Amino acid sequence: MTAQPRFLVLPGYEGSGPEHWQSHWEAADPAFQRVEQADWDHPVLGEWVEVLDAAVAAQEQPVVLVAHSLGCILVAHWAAQRAGAAVAGAFLVAPADIEAAGVAALDNFCPIPLEPLPFPTLVVASSDDPWCTLDRSQQFADAWGARLAVAGAYGHLNSAAGLGDWAQGRELLGQLLS
Repeated sequence: MTAQPRFLVLPGYEGSGPEHWQSHWEAADPAFQRVEQADWDHPVLGEWVEVLDAAVAAQEQPVVLVAHSLGCILVAHWAAQRAGAAVAGAFLVAPADIEAAGVAALDNFCPIPLEPLPFPTLVVASSDDPWCTLDRSQQFADAWGARLAVAGAYGHLNSAAGLGDWAQGRELLGQLLS
């Protein structure tokens, strides 16, 4: 990648609070920019896709999507609708298996697209994620044409995991970019 990329941060359901690794990365590096959705607690797939599409279109430099949880599922939906969009890569952390979650607010994101993503992708999973089994994370990675990295036993890899700046995540992001 020749130009410095813009990292578009895509939180999931209910957003990413101040202790989330995504928030730490944004605070530490201006190249990381959160894509703000209108309503984190009542996600509407069509609206979220349009906001992401506008955010990608607004960038002049290469774009890397940095997604967590429902944000990963958003990327799969967006890519299925916007094939050929200029994205240099996707870093998808703890994709939520919303088809098994039983959360009515997320039903409009079902079914989860299982087509290959048209850009290099790394899926990062936890071995004890309550929102997605490791086997299901592997299924997502395989379907999306991505590599799977298992970060260890960190739950949903969110604020509750206490990852802070999550140095391991930064290393994994670097592997995607190299």
